[in-house]
Amino acid sequence: MNEQDGLAHKRMKTPRAAAIAGILFSVLLITSQLLIRLSIPADPLGPPEDVVSHSKAISLALNLLPFAGIAFLWFIAVVRDRLGALEDRFFATVFLGSGLLYIAMTFIAAAVAGGLIRVLGSAPDILRQTGAYALGRAEIYQTMSVYGIKMAGVFMFSTSTIILRTGIVLRWNGLLGYTLAAVLVLSIGAIEWVPLVFPLWVFLISAEILIRNLRGRSEAGGLAVS
Repeated sequence: MNEQDGLAHKRMKTPRAAAIAGILFSVLLITSQLLIRLSIPADPLGPPEDVVSHSKAISLALNLLPFAGIAFLWFIAVVRDRLGALEDRFFATVFLGSGLLYIAMTFIAAAVAGGLIRVLGSAPDILRQTGAYALGRAEIYQTMSVYGIKMAGVFMFSTSTIILRTGIVLRWNGLLGYTLAAVLVLSIGAIEWVPLVFPLWVFLISAEILIRNLRGRSEAGGLAVS
């Protein structure tokens, strides 16, 4: 394989890796969020026994989050590699920083939730009497539904700008990203299912990148045969 063929192979392989990582992140995060929201009662002052009864589903959801985080980091890395010389330092910094902060806050919230589940399984009365249960629920909510969601919105703003400047996916995906990012940044927990906006958008652009890549491979194969 000569140098030109090697570069062409790398250009086709890179977006495919980003698409697969983005889709994997979206599926894992959506599954985790659905399990948590369907298992944990909305009232943070409710009895801890309601959470204990769904501890297996919640533990499964929390165990999915590290894998979702790994896939998201891979998605960020491959997108940056794909941009190469087209990468703008300003937007690249915001893109990388907001993505890392989002993952960090997700892991922090999951760690607090995992700690609460462990203690609830053995000594629920201690958490309820001391107020630690309500405090932990409030911390998890603030971390994910306020700060984490805002970082996801900033990530979408920067990614949408990169999309519009480079054309790595269709332009309407960038415009949609601006709209959804504004919803995430301006919403203050008013919409219960708004956190699902972020992984759904990542899934959308990842699917388009994968479809484009597969079409490019088929066209390149057709040219090679001819």
